[in-house]
Amino acid sequence: MARIRRVKKQPIGPDLIYNNKLLNKFIHSIMHDGKKSVAQKEVYEALDKIKTQGQDPLQVFQSALQNVGPKMEVRPRRVGGASYQVPIEVRGERRVSLAIRWIREAARKRSNKEFHTFADKLAAELTDAAKGGGEAIKKRDITYRMAEANKAFSHFRW
Repeated sequence: MARIRRVKKQPIGPDLIYNNKLLNKFIHSIMHDGKKSVAQKEVYEALDKIKTQGQDPLQVFQSALQNVGPKMEVRPRRVGGASYQVPIEVRGERRVSLAIRWIREAARKRSNKEFHTFADKLAAELTDAAKGGGEAIKKRDITYRMAEANKAFSHFRW
């Protein structure tokens, strides 16, 4: 059943310390069970660890999001009983949300042997993503390779 009206996006304000809307969106994504203060503590701790490495934490965060965000992805499209993986360009808002999700998941997957807290894992993943490495970048590359492999079906666009 189709919706009658489009859902309005909730406006997101800037975060408390860096005054950045993207960072606040990232904090909301990290949050578990509505515990925003815990998520804020983890993210700010990770950014402090990046700062102790002698880098600008906000710059590292933004370049990580820029690097991880995919330009192309594949979406399934049914044509005459067969499903085709059709490559499409990713629009801006989805690109940011995919980048946030992939960085979050990659940080959670990191090994507990070398990193003790989630803030350590997150700081390491953000710096790796900003440099063009890490698990989130691998995920982007896999998505891009799938889009390249299915270029033959690009004429099935919406």
